[in-house]
Amino acid sequence: MTKSEFIAKTIRPEVQALKAYPVTPPWTGIKIELMEDNHLDAANNTATSRAMRDAIARAVADAAFNRYPDPAAPALKAKLREKLGISPEHGILLGSGSDEVISMVSQALLAGGGTVLSLEPSFAVFRNAAVACAGRYVGVSLNADFSLDLDATLAAIQREQPKLIWVVYPNNPTGNSYSDEQIEAIVRAAPGLVIIDEAYEPFAGRSWSTRLNDFPNLLVMRTLSKIGLAGVRLGYLFGAPEWINEIDKVRGPFNVGVLQQVAATVMLDHYDELKRHAALMVAERERLFAELQKLPGVTPFPSKANFVLTRFPDAAAVFERLKARGILVRNLSAMHPLMANTLRISVGTPTEMEALLNALKEIL
Repeated sequence: MTKSEFIAKTIRPEVQALKAYPVTPPWTGIKIELMEDNHLDAANNTATSRAMRDAIARAVADAAFNRYPDPAAPALKAKLREKLGISPEHGILLGSGSDEVISMVSQALLAGGGTVLSLEPSFAVFRNAAVACAGRYVGVSLNADFSLDLDATLAAIQREQPKLIWVVYPNNPTGNSYSDEQIEAIVRAAPGLVIIDEAYEPFAGRSWSTRLNDFPNLLVMRTLSKIGLAGVRLGYLFGAPEWINEIDKVRGPFNVGVLQQVAATVMLDHYDELKRHAALMVAERERLFAELQKLPGVTPFPSKANFVLTRFPDAAAVFERLKARGILVRNLSAMHPLMANTLRISVGTPTEMEALLNALKEIL
């Protein structure tokens, strides 16, 4: 048999049908594509950036990188509790980014069967992780304005009986949040676990972490990627220790490395400064939204995250013309039928946003 025939025979058909998560090669221009904290770029050479880099360098110099990491990561978890207000009664599960947390949850709940439900459009990794674990993925479409269709969602929950429901709050890639009443209705209707993905909590100012004790089937997932640690790769899940202890059983024994733990712990010592960056991005997000509204034929959607989803008359053409000017955004037009002609613009520094707006004025 040829290699192709071996692959066709041995790799599960549903995996063959998947598309890998698209990642853009390194970009040397203005990169406002993946919701990173551009304030910390070395090229900006700010006092904050230098101080954090110097602190990490000192800590890494003394790190026992020749030894396996402590899987319990006590120093890092203590710092997460101290800086992010995670209750001592709640367990914490660490992952190499939220992607790994999603994979671990999927393994624990779905492997060999079971249904996962998510609102769409949303984070593509939910689907890929479910399929990788031989689970069944069900997407429930949002309304045309990206609001939640609660009746359709509750009907799907009743019909599909999912073991796992993902709710992104605020939603990626649309940027909007759902009401507390809508989310509570989903949690109460769910026959299994509901996880609120709060990757963009630093920009939204609202969290479901205060409601964890109100429901027996609710956990919260977050990441440090959006506030300056995208390259460190650290996501975490927290809530009732009974849930966390069960999911922890499928975690790789040394999944978060020594250097990850050290860098994240040091960065959290600067959390007040990272929060200041988040506040700057919120202000810049509002300015960007207002300026985009002034452009002819352009429809930005209100956002509580660190990006603004924007519809253009011809998004593909605008995307290419921005690239030609050294500006990279995310073209999501093919992601879902509701996303036609949309670009997701991450909030960068004021200088980067000014360059973007000037380029758009020339293009349009």
